[in-house]
Amino acid sequence: MILQALTAHYETLVRLGRLEPPGWGPVKVSVALSLGDGGEVESAVCEKVEPPRGKKTALVPQVMQLPAPVKRASNVSPNFLCDNATYVLGFDDKGKPDRTRQCFDACKALHLSLLAGVDSPAARALCAFFENWSPGEARAHPALAPCMDDLLAGGNIVFRYDGRYLHEDPAVRDAWQRHYDRAEDGPQTVCLVTGARCTPQAVHPAVKGVQGAQSSGAALVSFNAPAFCSYGKEQSLNAPMSQYAAFAYTAALNHLIADFEHTCRIGDATVLFWSADGNSAAQDFLGLSLLGAPSTYAADDIARALRRLCAGESVDWSDSRLDPNVDFYVLGISPNAARLSVRFFLRNTLGDILRHVMAHHERMRIVRPAFDTRQTLSLWETLNETVNQNARDKAASPELAGELLRAVLNDTRYPATLLHGVTLRIRAEREITRGRAAILKAYYTQNPHPDMPKEVLHVSLNPDSTNVPYTLGRLFSTLEAIQTAANPGLNATIKDKYFSSASATPGVVFPTLVNLAQKHLRKLDGGLRVYYDRELTALFDKLQEAYPKQLNLAQQGAFQLGYYHQTQTRYAKKEENAHV
Repeated sequence: MILQALTAHYETLVRLGRLEPPGWGPVKVSVALSLGDGGEVESAVCEKVEPPRGKKTALVPQVMQLPAPVKRASNVSPNFLCDNATYVLGFDDKGKPDRTRQCFDACKALHLSLLAGVDSPAARALCAFFENWSPGEARAHPALAPCMDDLLAGGNIVFRYDGRYLHEDPAVRDAWQRHYDRAEDGPQTVCLVTGARCTPQAVHPAVKGVQGAQSSGAALVSFNAPAFCSYGKEQSLNAPMSQYAAFAYTAALNHLIADFEHTCRIGDATVLFWSADGNSAAQDFLGLSLLGAPSTYAADDIARALRRLCAGESVDWSDSRLDPNVDFYVLGISPNAARLSVRFFLRNTLGDILRHVMAHHERMRIVRPAFDTRQTLSLWETLNETVNQNARDKAASPELAGELLRAVLNDTRYPATLLHGVTLRIRAEREITRGRAAILKAYYTQNPHPDMPKEVLHVSLNPDSTNVPYTLGRLFSTLEAIQTAANPGLNATIKDKYFSSASATPGVVFPTLVNLAQKHLRKLDGGLRVYYDRELTALFDKLQEAYPKQLNLAQQGAFQLGYYHQTQTRYAKKEENAHV
């Protein structure tokens, strides 16, 4: 399913003109050698570019569409029209002159073989270059001096002739295409992706750009030990795939990974998402609605478009039309040495995915402080609520990240690890932020529990709730307010000392806190004292002075929501009074 979806996406991108046909792929190029009619090197030009990346600027190799590079480890395998100085020029700083000579000879043989009989001045110039080039004199060649550092660093080299790249010459391109499309000798089998008869590809092209994986590339389909072999089949022959299918799915993956605007990191997973029709506007919309990607659109415009798509209506967005019925894919891959692990793969229509995202945002909706202007919490902001922000590693658990994304996109139960992570942070920091309160509300809304009734799971304070843990949370907030009013400028309140124990064992803690509050009330003036007396009386009436000995995890969640709701209501009243 994954490989078929990626192959189909590749074919869509080729049809839209965003990718080259089979046999071609993106390659990073550092240097271009200009050749004369006789194959002599006239000049070496740096091909690096300086793309805008925030405030920092740096020269990086230019990405060009070139003949698909081979995947090599320690073997000698040259590439056509583009390779490093070891293969193209026959010199390097690796201290292995014999192997370097073998690399150059292999590169020379490949080009002379493919370009033999090609009627093109550019092809004849390149053949003359390989026939006349002397690797022993390469390092001292004056034309190479300006780019010597890039050449010794292993930068890739391309060729130019008469002001034009050789890989743009029609005759040269045809020669490569004929070579690439030529059927290979070997046993025939059925391709698992296309269903056509083929000679299976033993080693698939590398997937590059996954953070944490090898810089030279990693494999999505790979077998490297006898334990992975069956019926005498080795390497990728266990999963037979044609050369076309292997190239197509890796080309689609490399294209998606290189598209930084539509790629994100969640935990250790690189998350890719794409529309079956190749509409990048659909990727944009999911990114800003779920992941909080920056947008020039107003929040109201985004919300309005989201509601229409969830209702099954098409929407014009970023000069494109979003179809809610188009298939949409989400793939999460993580590095695993020289290979890639699939964390998750989801397929649904764009409309259904957005409906699930909207349902998640509705569950996460909760009253927020005045300084918090965020309309919704993105996925990574939600995950951050489970992490100690003072720790050296501030990354959320990779397993939790994948489980949470799956739960949101499939509209299924949230993982228990999400609740445990938030609970641990509340106990350790004795702080209930907007995000943590929202997670508690969303978790128990989607994962019902008998000790967390619906009357507790409100957006804002529910003054009519008679739930004992919820009321105890409200009472704790009120007791904290009394202490703060009686002792202005206090550095630490009862929350810093008693919050965790009060939410776990209220029968032990609350009698002490109520007695302490009576002493604080005597310090207040008449009007404020009467106000807090009334607040306490109303809460005591709901409790009937009954303090449970212990509260379970769900009841502690109700306590924490009651505290958060009551505290936000108190702050809102202060702000209203300040504006009067």
